[in-house]
Amino acid sequence: MGRSWISLKTIAGFFGAIALTQLGANTSAIAADTVVLRLGLFTESISFAELQKAAKTGYLPESLQPYVQGLSEQQRRFLLGALRTNIPMNVVTVNRLVNSQIGTTILNDLATALARKDKAGVQALRAGLVLGSTSPSGLSILSFIAAYPSKRLEIDLPQAFIVARSLNTAFWRTQQFMLALTGSGLSSDIAPELNPRTPQIAFPFDPSQAGIAQVKILNLSLNDQKRDRKIAVDIYWSTTATPHKPIIVFSHGLGSVRTDLRYLAEHLASHGYVVAALEHPGSNETNTNSALQGKTRIVKPQEFLNRPQDISFVLDELEKLNQTANHPLQEKLATNKAMVIGYSFGGGTALALAGAEFQLEPLKQRCKKNLAIFSLGEAMQCIAQELPENTYRLRDTRIKQAIALNPTTSLIFGETGLTKVQVPTLVLAGSGDKTTPALTEQIVGFNKIPSPKWLVGIIGGTHLSVKDPSTTLDQIGKPNTPISGGEVVGEKAADVRKYVKAIALAFAAQLTPEAKNYAIFLTSDYAQFASTAAFPFRLVRQIPPDAMAVVKKFVDE
Repeated sequence: MGRSWISLKTIAGFFGAIALTQLGANTSAIAADTVVLRLGLFTESISFAELQKAAKTGYLPESLQPYVQGLSEQQRRFLLGALRTNIPMNVVTVNRLVNSQIGTTILNDLATALARKDKAGVQALRAGLVLGSTSPSGLSILSFIAAYPSKRLEIDLPQAFIVARSLNTAFWRTQQFMLALTGSGLSSDIAPELNPRTPQIAFPFDPSQAGIAQVKILNLSLNDQKRDRKIAVDIYWSTTATPHKPIIVFSHGLGSVRTDLRYLAEHLASHGYVVAALEHPGSNETNTNSALQGKTRIVKPQEFLNRPQDISFVLDELEKLNQTANHPLQEKLATNKAMVIGYSFGGGTALALAGAEFQLEPLKQRCKKNLAIFSLGEAMQCIAQELPENTYRLRDTRIKQAIALNPTTSLIFGETGLTKVQVPTLVLAGSGDKTTPALTEQIVGFNKIPSPKWLVGIIGGTHLSVKDPSTTLDQIGKPNTPISGGEVVGEKAADVRKYVKAIALAFAAQLTPEAKNYAIFLTSDYAQFASTAAFPFRLVRQIPPDAMAVVKKFVDE
């Protein structure tokens, strides 16, 4: 997902920051004058004025103290931060979101926590969100309160707790999975792959270091007239590039830009590879900004098909340049031996190009209900339910390898779509990823991909940790909620980017005569060697049977 990905899930998490549990889960609804928290026969009222004062002073009202005594200082700061935070969406955008099929389903889930005799919770939530977004200061918890169409709104706390605990279920299951893997009781064949140790081998060189080639950047503007798509492409290359090395194509995340992985493109180009980083016009930052102004949708269902087709089109165009006399890229491009690297939404794009099949019938059934429990990645995949067919095959046979960084896979590929991947594949997952939680989006899917394959785990890594620092500057000061925030980016994630440079280079080299020299860096030994105190890295070729039993338990629940 890109930095501008804002959906009704964001509103849901934002709206849910008021009621509190002893476990730190947060959710609630708010009335125009008074918030009433109901627990059986007992109730507690908090006035709108008290909440305004808390937002201004940074101190929670006395009436809330019985509910917040069990919270940590960090959790209290989160609650106060949520009171002061605005969602940058205008009334047109909010209205479209809450009146969409997915929006209505999520509101239905949230409305179960409202104690209303007239059963009009969904309509009330919708009205409060839309009217609240007309406030001069924008949509916030306080503007929602002021706009809510009732003088008194009661929250059923037990039900609110249920809703809160279910928010982004996949993320919390991932944390349980990681604890299970690193705990006791697993068979000894798992331990070498998961527990820290010092490798007993020497490594011949450092693949995270820049190569000797001087990197150049060529900016292209391509026009696919058949699909009416204008595609901007940045080509990272050097005079040392040869067709003996694969061309590498980048696919960015939703609501992002083609510089998502600029540091990685420059690294690979410095080692003699040609990297084409393209921008998908229907799901880039420009499109998302337009959606936030109410001019278009965050993403249209056709975009799931357009993205792989964008990459195929770019390869077609680069082949023309490869044969163009006196062009700087002439005879430097191995367009029939390409590797694709996709991040987030782009990770799903990469897997589709590698042969994975979109299987939408289960998705269409799953996305009809209970969306409040979804992660942002799952909710985004539900947009594909509007596509007319149930299966789509978008493989490009020129793609010989694929890297999927934090990809979305849980719904779009159905039960067997990933079994159709036909090239060597590397999947990367971060244990702290809330947007595309590792267990459901990467680990379960990885088990279905045929070998040869590699699963890289970044313990402590979040969704944005692999991105170029220039594209994550807006994360400073963002609230940490059950479905977003808490991102480890910038200099704090430098160790992650260093390891990504090493494994991406080693993986690309598997399509060259240097394959054997780089194979050692695609091992659990090197992952252990490259690990740091902040980020232990893990690499496996297969998920051990005992660990898969843990996965199956969570999936079946």
